[in-house]
Amino acid sequence: MSWMYWTAPTALLFGSVAAALAALTILEVRSPSVPRRGLLGLPTTRGDRFFLGLLAAAAVHLAWVGATDLPAWPALAISVVLMAAIGRYA
Repeated sequence: MSWMYWTAPTALLFGSVAAALAALTILEVRSPSVPRRGLLGLPTTRGDRFFLGLLAAAAVHLAWVGATDLPAWPALAISVVLMAAIGRYA
């Protein structure tokens, strides 16, 4: 694992994503998700919405870093709200 420079925030991010994927797997085994149509107009499952939320969060952070010199905390807040909205309404 020496190919990556591991900092505490990096390890926390990867650990959180791994824990979320494990929780989604357990939840899917215990209670399989039923695809539903949301605002996107296409059927999505919990895993699809989680993946879309991660992509949206990455896009928000990249845009934030590219457009401002401010700390990333506001981008994190925007990403959390956006991911919750995607999870609920997508």
